[in-house]
Amino acid sequence: MSTDGRVAVTTGIARLHASPGLAGPGRLGLVTNHTGVLPDLRPAPPALLDAGARLVALFGPEHGLHGTAQAGESEGAQADPATGLPVHDTYRCGGERLDELLLDSGVDALVYDLQDIGARFYTYVWTMFDLMASAARTGVRFVVADRPNPLGGLVSEGPLLDPAWASFVGRAPIPVRHGLTCGELARHLNASVIPQVAGTKADLTVIEAVGWRRAMDAEATGLPWVAPSPNVPTPTTATVYPGTCLFEGTNLSEGRGTTQPFEIVGAPYIDARFAPALAELALPGVHFRDLRYVPTFHKHAGRPLRGVQLHLTDREAFAPVRTAVAMLATLRRLYPDDFAWRTTDGGAEGTGHRHFIDLLWGSDRLRRAVDAGDDPLPLCAPPAPPGRWAGDDVLLYP
Repeated sequence: MSTDGRVAVTTGIARLHASPGLAGPGRLGLVTNHTGVLPDLRPAPPALLDAGARLVALFGPEHGLHGTAQAGESEGAQADPATGLPVHDTYRCGGERLDELLLDSGVDALVYDLQDIGARFYTYVWTMFDLMASAARTGVRFVVADRPNPLGGLVSEGPLLDPAWASFVGRAPIPVRHGLTCGELARHLNASVIPQVAGTKADLTVIEAVGWRRAMDAEATGLPWVAPSPNVPTPTTATVYPGTCLFEGTNLSEGRGTTQPFEIVGAPYIDARFAPALAELALPGVHFRDLRYVPTFHKHAGRPLRGVQLHLTDREAFAPVRTAVAMLATLRRLYPDDFAWRTTDGGAEGTGHRHFIDLLWGSDRLRRAVDAGDDPLPLCAPPAPPGRWAGDDVLLYP
């Protein structure tokens, strides 16, 4: 709840539940997972059926319909035990295969309801993008049941993606921290990129989230927090994620396998110099605590690590992307023989695969600047605030 205990925002899916006709006529498919709940935490699929919606199929993203799968995995195709509806697995499915899946499902419209966290490399928005392109090609209507951006909508950070580095952690030129809701992002992508990949725009409708304002973060909305994926358990995790997710492209642990993923980073070679060096940078809105931990899985599983925990002192002043980039430059300076970038196959540099950091950043400019010892912080500057880089005409909320 918000600080005064009120729910300040009515989500798009709550509005659809109250008025199923908002999705238009015909058979509906719902793109959702465990985050697709009403404000009282009822799952949307059975609630929509009870309200009379013509829901005939469900579509799951990365992590699956129930959110049990780890990063890079899904739960596969199945039947939903709560509704009996078929669940179509969209993860790693695209192009003609996704078109066939959509046509075989028999839906006339897709309703998208997933909780994004406002970072370009969070894959739910690219599930939306791929399905919107498929909907455009197959003549299926696309409806976004909008939800708030948990980081608020006043700030963007980081450069636009270079299309040469497009992947499922970034399909199109948007900033690292984009500052839009999914509905606004859908409007932007439908006007700018979908026609290029699908030959035409999607027939897009956005069911707006009533009451959301761009200055609101997740806690200000009063909506319950449901962890969007296994390693984003809290609003604090979501706040740091647009920066510390960049450590996925390095040989440091980003805290997976602990109770504080993305809030802590570490490696076997970190020593007592790291935390004081970060403190000297006087980065706004954050303090760094020296810590030791042992991940239970993922990188360095079972090994004692040393690193830092990010303690947020001022969320409005905190700049996650700038903070993480400063941390990367400090690591390269302090540990030049140990710090390394990971490649897309999970291995070390020199294996012939692409550097994963380049896909996360959207170009090779960050990696090259850090390796050269240049100041990488100017690269963090956004192209413009959300209303400028995306175009004011796509914004839905004041």
